Amino acid sequence: MFKALRSLFASRPEPVKAAIPAGQRVYAVGDIHGRLDLMVTLAEAIEADDRKRGPADTTVILLGDLVDRGPDSAGVITAARMWAEQRRVRFIAGNHEEMFLDSFDSIETLRHFIKYGGKETLLSYPIDPQAYTAAEIEELQALMRQAVPKEDLDFLNGFEDTIRIGDYVFVHAGIHPDLPLEEQRTSQLRWIREPFLSHPGDHGFVVVHGHTITDEAQVLANRIGIDTGAYQSGRLTALGLEGSNRWLIETHGEGTEIAARVRPAE
Repeated sequence: MFKALRSLFASRPEPVKAAIPAGQRVYAVGDIHGRLDLMVTLAEAIEADDRKRGPADTTVILLGDLVDRGPDSAGVITAARMWAEQRRVRFIAGNHEEMFLDSFDSIETLRHFIKYGGKETLLSYPIDPQAYTAAEIEELQALMRQAVPKEDLDFLNGFEDTIRIGDYVFVHAGIHPDLPLEEQRTSQLRWIREPFLSHPGDHGFVVVHGHTITDEAQVLANRIGIDTGAYQSGRLTALGLEGSNRWLIETHGEGTEIAARVRPAE
């Protein structure tokens, strides 16, 4: 009997690993949240890693939440736009981009926005801190309309909700596990935590996402989370994908002591 069981298990094929199509390479970057210093270091590390690995059709995907909480959201937006002029970079819209954009028309959204890192975003534009402090909420909305350039708003409005490449789907927050990808609501893609995070089943693809902070990248069978809390931890994480191979590029440090390292995604 045991011999037959061993033979049965030996005859089963290995599970198929998720893969990127041949000839392509993808780097996905977690939530930046206004940390221009970390973004610059990570972008340099990605460029160096891409050169080292040889020719490929490479795509960089920023998973959203470029803005809020950290000190230089305006700088991050400018750097992201410049990076996309030099290579193929695609952008996912996060819940913080959503709040930022909606704040220009909704006072209630603006109140919510400034409680969750929006103050830092607005002060990264030419808004005087004393004027910010003294302004009533309607006056603050007028100040931001004057200070934030249209090109930044047009750029953020052009972000995508989902990107699918091979066996991977890239979103900001996650997906509802009970719905097909084409039926996901925008609110789920940008805001969801549960039941997505604890769902153990196969989605039919691997979801790469940010939004939920963890100390280290979470590499699971059905999802890979790479929001490592850059704005407070000093760790901004990127996931590299080529064929069935996966690796991580991580910043660590603060100030002038920021460095990046490459390690396997485990």
